Amino acid sequence: MITTTAFKWVPPFAQGLVRDLRVRWALEEAGLPYEARLLGEGDGDTPAYRAVQPWGQVPVFEEDGLTLFESGAILIHLAERSEALAPKDPAGRAKAIQWTIAALNSIEPHVQNLVLIDIFYQDEEWAKLRRPGQEAFTRMKLASLARRLNGREWLEDRFTIGDLMMATVLRLLRHTDIVTADPVLGPYLARCEARPAFKTALADQLATFAAHEPALEPA
Repeated sequence: MITTTAFKWVPPFAQGLVRDLRVRWALEEAGLPYEARLLGEGDGDTPAYRAVQPWGQVPVFEEDGLTLFESGAILIHLAERSEALAPKDPAGRAKAIQWTIAALNSIEPHVQNLVLIDIFYQDEEWAKLRRPGQEAFTRMKLASLARRLNGREWLEDRFTIGDLMMATVLRLLRHTDIVTADPVLGPYLARCEARPAFKTALADQLATFAAHEPALEPA
């Protein structure tokens, strides 16, 4: 049985964005059953977990003695066994991997920088000064992506792990209208989120958080 690690609970701003969603979604697309191994507070810092995930993060993928961390590596591994995630032919699979890496390297760092400013450092003076420039740079990167997608349903001829990864990166900007208001990227993200496998994966992740909601402190 495939196992992927996930957090029992995260604050609301992160719910639906934790990276185990990428693996859950890929497994749903591929029709591969799995179990989620839930990590509570401090579980990611144990020596045993750090031995398989040096940074104590999620997800960690385990199956038949194989242990992998990093969502990109896990998606590529899954695409090698399921044609639902990438074409079978070597060239088509290489294209899918190309877009997976592009999402992680060419888009996510710039999106994440804006998210960090908005969510974690919004009251810092340096962040207020940095934000306009960071937003402009992020928009520039996204404009290149939009040019690729203009007139296309998917990044290549069909949905692949490249689209899956790109969609999860674009979702990081859900606290803004940068993606949703874009005439190309907005509909593209909506197509990705409309996939039944995505809806199932998201519902499962959110159900876990709801089941482990911390009790409120007495007033």
